[in-house]
Amino acid sequence: MSTVAVIDYGMGNLHSIAKALQHAAPEVDVQIVTNAEQILRADRIVFPGVGAMRDCMQALNQSGLSDVIREVAKTKPLLGICLGMQALLSDSEENGTTQGLDIFSGHVLRFSEALSDKDGHKLKIPHMGWNQVHQRPHPLWNKIAQDSRFYFVHSYYAKPNESSAIAATTDYPDAFACALSHNNIFAVQFHPEKSQTVGLQLLNNFLHWDGQS
Repeated sequence: MSTVAVIDYGMGNLHSIAKALQHAAPEVDVQIVTNAEQILRADRIVFPGVGAMRDCMQALNQSGLSDVIREVAKTKPLLGICLGMQALLSDSEENGTTQGLDIFSGHVLRFSEALSDKDGHKLKIPHMGWNQVHQRPHPLWNKIAQDSRFYFVHSYYAKPNESSAIAATTDYPDAFACALSHNNIFAVQFHPEKSQTVGLQLLNNFLHWDGQS
């Protein structure tokens, strides 16, 4: 049986994502894991998270999981979600400057407080709710219509140094990278576990993905 490890480092509603993964592919063994051995043994890895980047990186560094994530990111299908996506970048503006895992070269920036839509109405921070996702070709978008709506909750966004790393964008009001990909790594700013049918389809695609783009 194929196994997927959901990394538990003390941040995020892990049972929600684990339940969604199990629903998306009942034949897959979904495990919430806390140690390196369990992560390294799994066929696929999910790196979720909500909260502050500083707390995330502190937890990963203290537990030794930072190096484990860097290691599995070299070979196994890895899905980063929300804060788990942001932590894959070089650093974040949050809490001053917080160093990330530097798996994707780039930065995590805060949305400007002065954002407004095309009609001049002020946009709220955090960016919260349903928004369209404009895809670039990748196997994880299989059976998901272009510009499908996914659920977001975030005040910071990823800005990778290489545009080739961008797997999808969302407008708020300008386009920002809401999904990143490179080889066997895929990461999303939105919450697939809260995105109903399209979110479950993305999780199903991941759970059957061999890591090839």
